[in-house]
Amino acid sequence: MPAYASTVKRPVRTLTDLEVAKLLRVTGEHRAGFRDHVIISLALGTGLREHEILALDVGDVSHDGMRCHRHVALRVFKRSSKDALQQEIILPDGMRAKLERLLRLRARNGEAPRANSPLFVSRLGRRLSARQLRRAFQVWQSRAGLERRFNFHCGRHTACSAVYRRTKDIRLTQRFARHASIESTMIYTHSSDEELLRVVQELPC
Repeated sequence: MPAYASTVKRPVRTLTDLEVAKLLRVTGEHRAGFRDHVIISLALGTGLREHEILALDVGDVSHDGMRCHRHVALRVFKRSSKDALQQEIILPDGMRAKLERLLRLRARNGEAPRANSPLFVSRLGRRLSARQLRRAFQVWQSRAGLERRFNFHCGRHTACSAVYRRTKDIRLTQRFARHASIESTMIYTHSSDEELLRVVQELPC
């Protein structure tokens, strides 16, 4: 094995814009899928990791269980020796609206979630598990008619890659990804699946 092999990172596997649209459409169309629609939107709009999303409580995103904050301080996040004691994300307006709708739906169902209630719950009212989320994500990919299959972490890859593509600012992407080292962020500067598809479509064949 070459000496440099350990330093070479594989290109990021990202969802194309069409795949994102299909996933959001199929989950958004079904009331039973709205919880998962919000979860997928969170990954795509904030770059949150699976365990960070599942650890969220209602009080993390809303003081009154109705209106959502723009800035959300994370209690659970991936740590390193260089990390600050706290990390924060910014919620886009569209994401805040979806979260507020989710909270209203839960209130109408008689749940009246408290500040320490899990933000995302199973049918039994318990905190949604990673296994349940992964299974649901696979089901929605099938229903959306995606040809490829992704793990849930692709949502974070897609989000971070999109920030870099839109800004070409590696420091801003590092802040969005909440990386301690900019070397960890460099993987998102690789070409995306969307860019590769666009080039391939233009090839003479």
